Amino acid sequence: MNIGELARRTGSSARSIRHYDKAGLLASHRRDNGYRDFDEAAIPQVMQVARMIRLGFSLEEIATFPRCMLRQVTDAICPDALAAHRERLAEVERQLFDLARLRERLLAVLPPTNERVPHEPS
Repeated sequence: MNIGELARRTGSSARSIRHYDKAGLLASHRRDNGYRDFDEAAIPQVMQVARMIRLGFSLEEIATFPRCMLRQVTDAICPDALAAHRERLAEVERQLFDLARLRERLLAVLPPTNERVPHEPS
């Protein structure tokens, strides 16, 4: 199938699919006219790459993941991928903790909402 059909069938843009292909995450071959050609296996691959991007993984990170992550057709996660997802979750939780601490520090320096802030003349 051509890139336009793959885009329609996956809900991804042709530009994104070209980017995934260039990163080595999809298997395509070139037709005689130079256009990319994809088989049916590309559909779940594109959807899985898009899902991982939505989870916060970069293409560089995805490229290091086990091939089973890109081959899977179901929502079940391959065993080798669990560690990567757990690490990403731990990173998100650290970021949330850091943001909560930053929020508390900001709130500590702000006056209560009913207190007027003195205005400096311009």
